[in-house]
Amino acid sequence: MDSYHYLFTIFLFFMLGQHLLVDGLGCNWGTQASHPLPPDIIVKLMKDNRFNKVKLFEADPGAMRALGRSGIQVMVGIPNDMLAGIASSVRVAEEWVAQNVSYYLSRQGVDIRYVAVGNEPFLKTYNNRFTQITFPALQNIQAALIKAGLGRDVKATVPLNADVYQSDSGVPSGGNFRPDIHDLMVSIVKFLNDNGAPLTINIYPFLSLYADPHFPIDFAFFDGAASPVVDGSITYTNVFDANYDTLISALEKNGFPSMPIIVGEVGWPTDGDRNANNQLARRFNQGLLDRINQGRGTPKRPTPPDIYLFSLIDEDAKSIDPGNFERHWGVFYFDGTIKYPLNLGAGRNLTAAKGVRYLARQWCIMAPDANLLDPNLPQSINFACTYADCTSLGPGSSCGGLDARANASYAFNMYYQTMNQRAGACEQFHNLSIITRIDPGFHGGSCKYEIMIDNGRHEQARNPGTSSAGNMPTSVVLWAVTLALIIVCGHMN
Repeated sequence: MDSYHYLFTIFLFFMLGQHLLVDGLGCNWGTQASHPLPPDIIVKLMKDNRFNKVKLFEADPGAMRALGRSGIQVMVGIPNDMLAGIASSVRVAEEWVAQNVSYYLSRQGVDIRYVAVGNEPFLKTYNNRFTQITFPALQNIQAALIKAGLGRDVKATVPLNADVYQSDSGVPSGGNFRPDIHDLMVSIVKFLNDNGAPLTINIYPFLSLYADPHFPIDFAFFDGAASPVVDGSITYTNVFDANYDTLISALEKNGFPSMPIIVGEVGWPTDGDRNANNQLARRFNQGLLDRINQGRGTPKRPTPPDIYLFSLIDEDAKSIDPGNFERHWGVFYFDGTIKYPLNLGAGRNLTAAKGVRYLARQWCIMAPDANLLDPNLPQSINFACTYADCTSLGPGSSCGGLDARANASYAFNMYYQTMNQRAGACEQFHNLSIITRIDPGFHGGSCKYEIMIDNGRHEQARNPGTSSAGNMPTSVVLWAVTLALIIVCGHMN
């Protein structure tokens, strides 16, 4: 090989390496946060980190406008609570497509590639609430896309949880669709296939570990440290490959061996459980990125699918019904700061969000002279954690090892920050709290005493009269009461 061809080959290899990640990785952008980052900062964060695809759970106007002419491909979602109306009327579907697809494509330059009809609608925990309406909603959205002249360029799909298939034999080759929805799944897959649309599936190795204390932890990761699972001539060294190929077997058994697949969600949380931390999240996500950059698929599908990492940033207002970890799936913290290093390929590392503005550098903590045996303390902590996110205080979480006073300080401060440090917010706790300008987290460790984003200083569209704190759910009341009692009882012991 002469020097010219040698240099050209090296250049070509370099350029392919530079763009390999761009061609294969997306992210999920959720907006259930008390203090969301401005959409323009989020879009810049994605571009800086070479996410060229994004999945939205709804057509949030601010997010959609920010994505206009960004070069990022968009999968825009329809929430489950809208499925009934869309399923009942093609006109409703046409109106939704006109307002949320046609408009943003033509007027805002948003590169919409997919419409996600619902989100994991067949979860067993929904007790068949969406079972009968998801397919009609998918059909009506597809009809609306065709009528709008978008049938070739925008595809309708349904993001499904991996519980829609199973293996009675315990190995991937035994894969088939869940018996109670088998015929429905075959109908949906056939409809998607007929319209040139992919099947979208969400795979969560973390949940395998969370649900089963005897699950072999190394099998959740990609580094080959686990004892393999042998399925005939195929050996599986991680649960992602085994799970994905169980779906492939299900598709093959039902006549769809070449059905295209998108992995709509996959990731690892960093808090809210003993197995949710930065170290394990880095181990999982780095292994995932390495596979994508190497172009590696699974034994039954050697070519990797499009993958949307879950998630881009933390969301402190998500429901914690599945577990406290639900608010901590982000590769980045709520403010776009980096949780842990990741090698994105081609020598690139994660880049933090730029231009983020914060509230004043001050915290609300338990007063030094306040008594831990004060009878108002449990109800004060309960009040704080009802309106703010205290999931980091749970057992095995990043702040789970704090002493009683630090626990109370964390709860008070989360409430104070969630309420935008407004006057009187630190005075809600029966004279048990004070404001300090000394970071209470100075002692080090994994626990962070947050200062919230100052949304008022960012230029973004906001709904008049809406308090950001009003977005916080009240589902943590009983958990907060329990935490308060643990703190007091722990002190007394």
